[in-house]
Amino acid sequence: MGTEKTRRWFITGVSTGFGRELARTVVRSGDIAVGTVRKAAQVGELAGEGIAAIVMDVNDPAAVEAGVLAARDQMGGIDVLVNNAGFGMVGAVEALSLDEVRAVMETNFFGVWRVTQAVIPLMRATGGTIVMISSMAGQIGMAGAGAYCASKFALEGLAESLGEELAPFGVDVLIVEPGAFRTDFAGRSMQGAEASVDAYAGMQAGEAKNWAAAYHGTQPGDPAKGARAILDVVRASNPPRRLALGADAVDGILTKLDHVKRDLETWRATSLDTAFS
Repeated sequence: MGTEKTRRWFITGVSTGFGRELARTVVRSGDIAVGTVRKAAQVGELAGEGIAAIVMDVNDPAAVEAGVLAARDQMGGIDVLVNNAGFGMVGAVEALSLDEVRAVMETNFFGVWRVTQAVIPLMRATGGTIVMISSMAGQIGMAGAGAYCASKFALEGLAESLGEELAPFGVDVLIVEPGAFRTDFAGRSMQGAEASVDAYAGMQAGEAKNWAAAYHGTQPGDPAKGARAILDVVRASNPPRRLALGADAVDGILTKLDHVKRDLETWRATSLDTAFS
């Protein structure tokens, strides 16, 4: 979209973490923002920082429809949608119940789908940017994070398809893939499987929540710098489809891509020898 205008941002999940830091950064930059929270008490708390917020649960269709319209009316339009609301879920695939998996998919994927669908008609008419807050876990499968990785892999597939669909209307879709940042994600925002499987004791698959909790507060990523990076890319005249944040994300994703390329090259003959003669 370039840098020529003041943008109106609608950001889901601004009570803590990346969402809150991004809302702060947007407001300080001179742009306008409305964020969403799930508790009414948080609206006043954010107002003290000059951040406008509305109560909206991304899992409530009626609330999403009303929230998008309220944000549009409050700002006079929506130029940037940031799908940030979500949470972490850890546990071995064998240990996670389908209800636990459905819960993380409901928020991290279907909630994003719901909000995005509500905003698309506005953006088709005016152009804009849709930012999907994914993760390096949207590119890399990790032991003990199968449900979370699945939600972010699904999000990235949605985002790639959406980018193709909306490009003719002047709408950019940006996938943001943070590594480990010093937010509440690995603390109170992290959920874990209720059940455990003894076979994974001492392994990452079985100890992921404990390992994440031990890491909490020492992550290398600075949320304020991450938020500034997102703002700068949204304002760029030719933004990328993906933005990895943090050395761990860049290095991890590059390693994954090297592995994919190696497998494709090693097994090329087998892959190609599948056509009708």
